[in-house]
Amino acid sequence: MLLVVHHTPSPTMQELLEEILRGTRDEAIAGVEVVVRPALSAGVSDVLDADAVLLLTPANIGYMSGAMKHFFDQIYYPCLEATVGKPYAVCVHGNLDTTGALRSIETITTGLKWRLAAAPLELTGSLDPQGREASGELGATVAATLAQPSTISASLPRGPLSLTWPASPSRARRHAPREDRGPWGGPQGP
Repeated sequence: MLLVVHHTPSPTMQELLEEILRGTRDEAIAGVEVVVRPALSAGVSDVLDADAVLLLTPANIGYMSGAMKHFFDQIYYPCLEATVGKPYAVCVHGNLDTTGALRSIETITTGLKWRLAAAPLELTGSLDPQGREASGELGATVAATLAQPSTISASLPRGPLSLTWPASPSRARRHAPREDRGPWGGPQGP
């Protein structure tokens, strides 16, 4: 089961959620149950029941939303030992920047010892076609990791998915986690 935990206080965030869900329900992917929970409603049992978690949050004043932080506060200690290695993905949207919000999520998921199922997706400004497409692809990628090989249609691309973005009109950014960061987001020790 794929758990989608979201905080969608704006039309843009709602549109991102819909695009992510469209991707998770791609006709080429079968057999994956998708459960959608607002961050203020999601709880420990949802996370324990999930095979993977997809997080969607706005960047608010350089941090994840308060609702997403509340979600992590509720599940952190009860899930600390039981969810080691749980696959997750994250999409963060901000008006100008997403760096602090993504860093805070990476810090918490590092503490939980979750592992990335797909590169984080950071979106800034107005949602454009490339951002919509990237959101749908993020949902599809995470859902496809949970599908049994026999239930994935031959229409999905073979090999690893690679996304590139034009430098200017789209301000979507997808990147791998930084290997030089320590468990709290700062530099690795010697």
